[in-house]
Amino acid sequence: MAVPLAYAAAIAHSRFAARTLPRLDAAGCLLDPSAAITADVLRCHREAHWPGLSQRPQEQAIAGLREFRNSALLAIMARDLSGQADLAENLSSISLLAEQAIQLAYEISVRGLAARHGTPRDQQGQPVDLLIVGMGKLGGLELNASSDVDLIYLVAGEGLTAGNEHGQGQIDLGSFFGKVAKKMSLLLAEPTAHGFVFRVDLRLRPNGDAGPVICSLAMLEDYLIVHGREWERYAWIKARVVNQPVFQTQDSFQAGVQALESIRRPFVFRRYLDFNALAALRDLHGQIREEAERRSRRQGSRLAGVHEPVDVKLGRGGIREIEFVAQLFQLIRGGREEKLRDRSTRGVLQTLAEQGRLSTQEVTQLQDAYAFWRRLEHRLQYEEDAQTHLLGGSEEAVARAASAMGCRDARDLIDQIEGHQHAVSELFDRLFRRDDTIQDDNAEDPRPRATDRDSRLTRVRALVAAHAAASGQPDLVRRGLEALLETLSRRASYLALFDEYPETLVRVARVIEASSWASEYLRRHPIVLDELLDSRTLMETPNLEGFSQELSRQMLQARIGDAPDVERQMDLLREAHHAQTFRLLVQDLEGMWTVERLSDQLSGLADCLIEATLEAAWQASPRRHRESPRFAVIAYGKLGGKELGYASDLDLIFIYDDHHDLAAERYARLAQRINVWLSTNTAAGSLFEIDLRLRPNGNAGLLVSDLTGFLRYQTEQAWAWEHQALTRARFCAGHQDIGRAFEDARIKILRMARDRGTLLEEILAMRHKMHEGHPNPTGLFDLKHDCGGMVDIEFMVQALVLGHAHVHASLTDNLGNIALLRRSAQLGLIPEGLAEQTADAYRHLRQHQHRIRLSGASSARVPAGLMASERQAVESLWSVVFADAPATTRSLAQIRQRTG
Repeated sequence: MAVPLAYAAAIAHSRFAARTLPRLDAAGCLLDPSAAITADVLRCHREAHWPGLSQRPQEQAIAGLREFRNSALLAIMARDLSGQADLAENLSSISLLAEQAIQLAYEISVRGLAARHGTPRDQQGQPVDLLIVGMGKLGGLELNASSDVDLIYLVAGEGLTAGNEHGQGQIDLGSFFGKVAKKMSLLLAEPTAHGFVFRVDLRLRPNGDAGPVICSLAMLEDYLIVHGREWERYAWIKARVVNQPVFQTQDSFQAGVQALESIRRPFVFRRYLDFNALAALRDLHGQIREEAERRSRRQGSRLAGVHEPVDVKLGRGGIREIEFVAQLFQLIRGGREEKLRDRSTRGVLQTLAEQGRLSTQEVTQLQDAYAFWRRLEHRLQYEEDAQTHLLGGSEEAVARAASAMGCRDARDLIDQIEGHQHAVSELFDRLFRRDDTIQDDNAEDPRPRATDRDSRLTRVRALVAAHAAASGQPDLVRRGLEALLETLSRRASYLALFDEYPETLVRVARVIEASSWASEYLRRHPIVLDELLDSRTLMETPNLEGFSQELSRQMLQARIGDAPDVERQMDLLREAHHAQTFRLLVQDLEGMWTVERLSDQLSGLADCLIEATLEAAWQASPRRHRESPRFAVIAYGKLGGKELGYASDLDLIFIYDDHHDLAAERYARLAQRINVWLSTNTAAGSLFEIDLRLRPNGNAGLLVSDLTGFLRYQTEQAWAWEHQALTRARFCAGHQDIGRAFEDARIKILRMARDRGTLLEEILAMRHKMHEGHPNPTGLFDLKHDCGGMVDIEFMVQALVLGHAHVHASLTDNLGNIALLRRSAQLGLIPEGLAEQTADAYRHLRQHQHRIRLSGASSARVPAGLMASERQAVESLWSVVFADAPATTRSLAQIRQRTG
């Protein structure tokens, strides 16, 4: 008979197709392969040719299931071999076919048994369904053409069937669903004249073949907590419920699915970075490779030939090694990074490229190799509809495979195989440290390193001693590394990090040698050690927009049911801040940043965190009268001037513009919540110290001000020092309209005409008060607070802005002290040479202060003669700026008393 043209490629490359297609064609039940094989296409095809399959007698159901499967698989093969379907469609179509077959087998089995035993019910009398969990490639929607389906059968709890219509046949749920499982295996896996549907493997259930076929969720949870092994974490990564309910409502069934997920997720994905996963996966891979080699030896004579036989799944550089690369990152980082919990191997690889965990080139190599191996795997299985992953070495076998793969000839196929093997195995060996073995003095063969805590600790201590001795400051580095190790010695994951990735310890030693403050930061926030793993991402210029987007995504996903998980969100903010700060710190120690550019980065980072906190705190508010709050955060001081340091406080005020009756009350609570979120010390550490004293009326004032009241206060009641603070204020988070209104008002206030003598007297009085608040009895020069220091420069700039902005409007631009000094000189307000000297002095003072702080000193003080030229420039300009000040200056208290 004539072969349908659409199936020509399938007939040419599959003996199974050649045998099966004529029968299905004669029966008129071939599936048109011209369109993608989707779930709807499969359903329509089944209902058209095998209607009511779940209600048919068993023999008809068995035959119908097989013919449905065969017709669908032939269409999938035809689309693949003719180049109409890409890999994504191919894997999805096979997986969807398996899901529908499993669902049909479940419906046939459970309805038939319910007729004898009654509806299965829980202890509350509610209907119950089986949770059929698809493991491995079925769970990941990556099933191959002639695959086993790895299933685990779960039931939510205990119960009984209702009994049949005669009141007989009542049995417990374990017995009932055990019968269902047995019948499903018959329907799916029993070979008949029409073949089989899918072979069923139940060995991944708790305790394997020794465990019960039906397991309750409580039993599963107990097993995973007490007995769950590392390889089982690997096995459960892709686990997914693949059936739909027959008796339960959809909501009730989904509650069971969610209960299972609440067990699976914490077992697979640890909340910390789990570097022990590397050794566990490496050991598992070693066992798998040994088994593959034994199998190859057993089948050697049958597969031998001109070429070396190839195991596309378990062999060197094959499918399993690509999957292990993806799952290594999933098991280490999946507890903290939602995107790495993707069940798809290709999806995880793409995420690794986006995150920079692997280079784009490396991921492209892995993706190309994965696609190649899966296409070859399918063509080997299409041949006889057999579960094989071995390409024999005979000329005939290689030639047939080359033809099915569309290669020029056998040599072309072999070259592609070797190229992919080399690319994958080279990356795999690097990531899994496969050369990382120890040698026994009396043994000829290397043996794997012991990975227990004591063994790891011994090796790490030896590394500490070696790195300290090799450093420029051995005692300092040794003390710093030992202090860090003492902090981490009981945390197995960090020992594994240093043991598996010893280059990390080298970088830690360099950080400790460069900065005592950085050393202490590491000890307080060991989670940032992860940042030292990859020098490529460590030294990348920060992308604050990308950082903000990723943080927002993680914050949105941190939920408990329908409510935000506030504890997790607060930890996320801290973890993100610590990691980004540490990257900047390492880059700073490597000389990548000037003090000014570093402050810009730290200030931008703080803005992102405040914005994320505001959004999350509002969404966590139990009473919200609008979706987005009309609320803004205004930054003053170091943050306002974008001169933030690593440990700077944040000077903030909160403003709202909302006429709702309850706006004041709700925004006051929001402000309190933001303050708590930013300043509370959690298990993940702290974020910032917050200072709210610059709000109207200071500590005596309201925590949050409405915009109109704030502007009225600034115009009618504020003191000169409050306008000084306003010169460095800026909108940093919240509602953009309020931010613009604040900036317009700030400029207007700063451009007000002021009595020059009164202004200068008030500024001098405030400077005198600050001197009294920071006494320095040491004889050293305090770079910040002493006369001729940084605060003097800041006060001069503020005096120039407030004294002249009513004439020179450009002085109100929040450009920073150096730029405003230069602008003042350009406007003729101060001598140009003196302005430049003072600007340079400010830069030098900040640089010196920065170095001292990195050394761990609590205050920035130096010998009095060290910064003499800088002090002289500052004091000279001070005489110019305050030349018109009163000869005798009253104190702030006297000024306020007289004004009052």
